[in-house]
Amino acid sequence: MSKLVEVYRNSVQAWECDQMGHLNVQFYLDKAASGTAVLAQNLGLGPDFTQAEGARLQAREHHIRFHREQRAGAPLLIQAGVLGTRQNGLTVYLELTNPATAEVAATFVVETELARPGSAERLHLPHRALDRAEALQIDLPDQGKPRGVELYAPGPAPTLENAESQGMRQTYLGPVLQNMCCQDDRLADRSYMAVISDAVPNLLTDVRGALAEAKNIGGAALEYRLVYHSRPRVGDILCLRSGIKALGHKTYTLGHWLFDYSTGEAIATAEAVAVMFDLEERRAIELPPQARSALERILVPGFSV
Repeated sequence: MSKLVEVYRNSVQAWECDQMGHLNVQFYLDKAASGTAVLAQNLGLGPDFTQAEGARLQAREHHIRFHREQRAGAPLLIQAGVLGTRQNGLTVYLELTNPATAEVAATFVVETELARPGSAERLHLPHRALDRAEALQIDLPDQGKPRGVELYAPGPAPTLENAESQGMRQTYLGPVLQNMCCQDDRLADRSYMAVISDAVPNLLTDVRGALAEAKNIGGAALEYRLVYHSRPRVGDILCLRSGIKALGHKTYTLGHWLFDYSTGEAIATAEAVAVMFDLEERRAIELPPQARSALERILVPGFSV
């Protein structure tokens, strides 16, 4: 088996941090996308290939674990390896670490595919790219394996009508803006996560009301699974429906379905394991009884990606 190879090095910027004081989840995904782009270049699938063939290596699914929060100024390093190859894509492992502490900050398992923007057709990888990928093959480290999210096969893509029949709350409604897109004017990976993350307060309004007197409680994501169904363009209208999938002792699992508001067709499906967070002690806490009651009222039985 090969060793991980460096594909990204940078640091946390203050503007990438959220109200919890740490790197926001959308920028973890942004940095993972940058690492995937560098890996694609190493495999011969970089900008020159995209310009010549009109296709690029893109994510079909992300499984993400957040191990340690990162604050403004923290140095960041991403190393990558290949977990598996197939004719039209790769399974890639990305490991984000803080070089100052040598601690793992996040891990990503990415199902990638070679495709043209806006096309449902999946293309075969060049033989040279497959040969280079096989030279980077690794075994999945324990820290990259799922913990709170089950990686079952995704079901049929839901529709907006399905979401309405299950009583899922509308948590986001708005257009795809230019600054949400990558160079092909399609929604960037980070923006799928940004829409979902920004929408969570609209799902948890009752929880916030129940905890109105608790000034030091926030929230943090531990694990995410995102499945991409389509790549919307600038100007398309997005609609997100959300609910609670499950409740644990400290954790709660959120479910999200992102739709094209015009057609009602699925753009992405996701679930996330999260905790309530003591902002002073920087640790997860048990779900307060009043918060649990509020979460139980928005449970969506049988939710799946």
